[in-house]
Amino acid sequence: MKIIRGFKTELDPNDRQRTALLQHAGTARFAYNWGLQRKIEARKNGDKNPSAMELHREWNVWKRENAIWAMSVSKCSPQEAFRNLDRAYTNFFRRCKAKTKGKRGFPRFKSKRNGIGSFRLTGSIHASETHVKLPVIGAVRLKEHGYLPTDAKVLSATVSERAGRWFVSLQVEIESQDHHHEKDELHPIVGVDLGIKTLAVVSDGTTFENQNALKSKMRKLKRLQRSLSRKVKGSSNRKKAAARVAKLHWRIANVRSDVLHKLTTHLTRTKSVIVIEDLNVSGMMRNRSLARAISDLGLCELR
Repeated sequence: MKIIRGFKTELDPNDRQRTALLQHAGTARFAYNWGLQRKIEARKNGDKNPSAMELHREWNVWKRENAIWAMSVSKCSPQEAFRNLDRAYTNFFRRCKAKTKGKRGFPRFKSKRNGIGSFRLTGSIHASETHVKLPVIGAVRLKEHGYLPTDAKVLSATVSERAGRWFVSLQVEIESQDHHHEKDELHPIVGVDLGIKTLAVVSDGTTFENQNALKSKMRKLKRLQRSLSRKVKGSSNRKKAAARVAKLHWRIANVRSDVLHKLTTHLTRTKSVIVIEDLNVSGMMRNRSLARAISDLGLCELR
């Protein structure tokens, strides 16, 4: 039986490849905004909502006269951006029709101020022990060797940027490995109680302490953000200060993710059934005294 799995690892591009990655991400962001504007105009004029395929056809004609720079990137970058837009646009009206509670999320225009973003590639993608070969960009070195599967079929590759670092996530099709346990080999059933002071308390007595990823770095984060606010807008020093803030946020996210992965991996490998309490996290977040501490836990990802 074949299953689809994702493998994410960090890239180590050279200067030429870094420029190509920026061009692909910028093209995907620009195409998304261009397609969203076309959909909004079509709705205002009472025209039919253009699909992702129709937008891609229009884009291929439009870019030859108005966006020559887009000719140097892979066609998959804008094509997948249109598919993402079409999915987001359809989901918004589906939620409106179903009258779901909460924010329904009309698609927003993407801005570079919110991050470089990401792009998806399909087609001829190959992974080796030390490199991953992407269309147009070429073979890019990997920071971690021997992690990506080399004998599996690669369906797509999503390249993203975070705090100046580039990552690739491969969607591959591999053979599933079913693990059947005999009845006498089953692990015990446990309950897990979540909290703020102690992240998790297991019914067998095991406890997992909260590492306070954000709280432990709050003093340094305030200092860096204060330094950023004092820099002149548009200056090189402001860009450097913003990069330092982004790097610290990335560090905080990694600490939180590491704690959650170690906790969940331990539980799933040593217990047969895990019972976890059902918390109203959105309601708890309304308490201004607890909101920051609760958001720092990452309860949604843990569940």
